[in-house]
Amino acid sequence: MARRTVAAALAVVAGAAVAVTAPTTVAQASPPGDKDVTAVMFEWKFDSVAKACTDSLGPAGYGFVQVSPPQEHIQGAQWWTSYQPVSYRIAGRLGDRTQFRNMVDTCHAAGVKVVADSVINHMSAGSGTGTGGSSYTKYNYPGIYSAPDFDNCTTQIGNNYGDRGNVQNCELVGLADLDTGEDYVRGKIAGYLNDLLSLGVDGFRIDAAKHMAAADLSNIKSRLTNPNVYWKHEAIYGAGEAVSPSEYLGSGDVQEFRYGRSLKQVFQNENLAHLKNFGEGWGFMPSGQSNVFVANHDTERGGDTMTYKNGSAYTLAHVFMLAWPYGNPDVHSGYEFSDHDAGPPNGGQVNACYSDGWKCQHAWREISSMVAFRNTARGQSVTNWWDNGGDQIAFGRGDKAYVAINHEGSALSRTFQTSLPSGTYCDVQSGNAVTVNGSGQFTATVAAGTAVALHAGARTCSGGGTNPDPDPVTSGASFAVNATTVMGQNIYVTGNRAELGNWNPASARKLDPATYPVWKLDVDLPAGTAFEYKYIRKDAAGNVTWESGANRTATVGTSRIALNDTWRN
Repeated sequence: MARRTVAAALAVVAGAAVAVTAPTTVAQASPPGDKDVTAVMFEWKFDSVAKACTDSLGPAGYGFVQVSPPQEHIQGAQWWTSYQPVSYRIAGRLGDRTQFRNMVDTCHAAGVKVVADSVINHMSAGSGTGTGGSSYTKYNYPGIYSAPDFDNCTTQIGNNYGDRGNVQNCELVGLADLDTGEDYVRGKIAGYLNDLLSLGVDGFRIDAAKHMAAADLSNIKSRLTNPNVYWKHEAIYGAGEAVSPSEYLGSGDVQEFRYGRSLKQVFQNENLAHLKNFGEGWGFMPSGQSNVFVANHDTERGGDTMTYKNGSAYTLAHVFMLAWPYGNPDVHSGYEFSDHDAGPPNGGQVNACYSDGWKCQHAWREISSMVAFRNTARGQSVTNWWDNGGDQIAFGRGDKAYVAINHEGSALSRTFQTSLPSGTYCDVQSGNAVTVNGSGQFTATVAAGTAVALHAGARTCSGGGTNPDPDPVTSGASFAVNATTVMGQNIYVTGNRAELGNWNPASARKLDPATYPVWKLDVDLPAGTAFEYKYIRKDAAGNVTWESGANRTATVGTSRIALNDTWRN
């Protein structure tokens, strides 16, 4: 949670649970093995998360999915209401107990473990009726807590982060602060977490960990049915502050907020060449216990990190994170926002990616393809580093993988030296085949704002390997159009072929905004096909705007034709 704005801080809400008898059967995910990437499905309903586990997360190789806080919370449309608990029942806006358990079982069946965002530092800031019908007042939550269970300091923390007692015993933006030093409170919190464990949960994100003593959290964890369960602490680094994130390494991983902040600084104001020793060489916490991210729900709203609005820089930062061997990465998957407080579209129901404002970053080809890259490269050190002194870099991961990233405004054409065995590989970024010669070299042109990524698990683009590219190369067209939009608008292509919707806007094909303002789509078409096409813009209400000018024309060869266009006003 971001600590300096009220709404962001409200995202740090507490949760605890009532003891519930464990179900007789709970689906178990396979051991984590070589899969350490977490998809953070921010404010997704549990039914939608379950579908994503089956359709995209499992097939892409994600090891974990993180769900937003499941406990009953205050009512309201804002996203941060999920972070103000009023009971430990699973009765929030994202789904009930049955839906939660079904989601866990479905994700496990897809080989994906489940991490629950857990709010245990505090309860609500006011009084009312919760999302599950529970009545409450601040400091009085029937059946769970009463006034003596909260810290005596009832003033807000403010900005005095140099005072440990103030940070850990006073109220974060007015939220009732639980006295986690008390045995009773520790027992209630452990009861909640044990309830989630009984439903098959594999780990926890401890929200607002910095506002609880590390010893309190260690005690709570020792009370769990699985005291070795995975968890990661939200403990934001602040220079000169009394509480250091490293204090929490004794009971779990810790979120390294300096990682995402530094990536923003490098991608926007410095050179990618500076990333050569990124991680512990920059003073960050130990790699094996650091959870990292390009952005999360707090930092993207607070401006600490990049957001989807940063286009290709945001996408390439994910490519770098997933290729670079530091920390265990989170991929934030949320929704468009202009209002800082705006809650999830459709109350969290995701009917389809890239509609209703859902961004689905976890499924962007440029990002999802790098999950298998990371899994394949696990345990391999960085080799064959190259940079141009600016914003073009390349590096390998032993003999398992290699990536080249071009964050400059012009194409990068060169022969790259790798440690890969000779042969044919699939560039999982583009779906194009790349040949590595006997000396470990390949020659490629990397377009501005894009990357090339090869790994031993994707030797061909038409299948085979441990994780073949999801979009094998056939004949057809690769559409790419530079088009700016406002929130709620998307870009489509249509034309005089059935594959393009036969000029019917309702049947037009939606392009992917992963490298915004460039929108992309691959469409399979028979070799030799001559066709006409145009781009259209649709808003959330279905209103259609056609680009100006004559119909565009193209002819497909024996492989994909690359169409690089600019929207015509």
